Amino acid sequence: MSVLEIDHLNKAYGSLRALTDMTFDVRAGEIFGFVGSNGAGKTTTMRIMLGVLAADSGEVRWDGQVLDLQARRRVGYMPEERGLYPKMKVGAQLELLAGLHGMSRDDARDAVRTWTDRLGVGARRGDDVEKLSLGNQQRVQLAAALVHEPDVLVLDEPFSGLDPVAVDVMSAVLRERADAGVPVIFSSHQLDLVERLCDRVGIVRAGRMQALGTIDELRSTDQERWVLDVDADQRTVLARLSQVPAATVSPGDGRTVMVQAHPGATDVTGAVLRAALELGQVRGLTPVRPSLTDLFRDVVSAQEPTATEQEVSR
Repeated sequence: MSVLEIDHLNKAYGSLRALTDMTFDVRAGEIFGFVGSNGAGKTTTMRIMLGVLAADSGEVRWDGQVLDLQARRRVGYMPEERGLYPKMKVGAQLELLAGLHGMSRDDARDAVRTWTDRLGVGARRGDDVEKLSLGNQQRVQLAAALVHEPDVLVLDEPFSGLDPVAVDVMSAVLRERADAGVPVIFSSHQLDLVERLCDRVGIVRAGRMQALGTIDELRSTDQERWVLDVDADQRTVLARLSQVPAATVSPGDGRTVMVQAHPGATDVTGAVLRAALELGQVRGLTPVRPSLTDLFRDVVSAQEPTATEQEVSR
């Protein structure tokens, strides 16, 4: 199946590096979340994919071939800075954009009706774009990315400014396109949405890919953590469990205690349970894994880029 490949992209502005060996792929039928702080290099990467910027080195390939101008006509792109003509009517503008991608007038008109209705702005086809709310402009911008039935979707902050209903509509559309075999990549700061919607995620910092994988893969850790609930006084539990080798304990909520195994430690759960049972009934020992927000915070806080680096990496 066809794959979008980003292979060792490098981009510099003088002595400042915007991208360093940026490498990942987006597979047919998957939704890929591209996350990072402002200025991390997400938009630069997407602009290189679309040919808006030229990389200093590296390649973008689709189906094993370098993504050239002809192939880019089959990409649906939604830029972060909206590219709609404000004084042009919605329907006419979308038909024009569909035509630029090679669609006939009749096919373009049918596609515009389909996608504006699907995205909830069918009644606004005769309105000027500037008369729409920001959320409806966002829906029209997504329709512009979808109207020519692209083989690849590249979306930069598509959920920005949308209300919850619109987020649900857009999420369903992206899932449908992925289920139809389209590789979908989008950037977003809404990490709870990324965690819920994406098949794989890449976390980028200062122009480098720092973490890449499925949510489950990213959340796995060699430092296991649990919430322990024992029918005993919390101070007593903390005092007893502090004697367990290879474990660090701290207060949790209420009477619970947080237990973290030291890296490489074995049979920590058994030792914790034996110690806890000396004190009272164990009501629960629940594994805790980091959320995507926790992972993002750990990656980004490891070394924040300078303000100048953030500006050029965007």
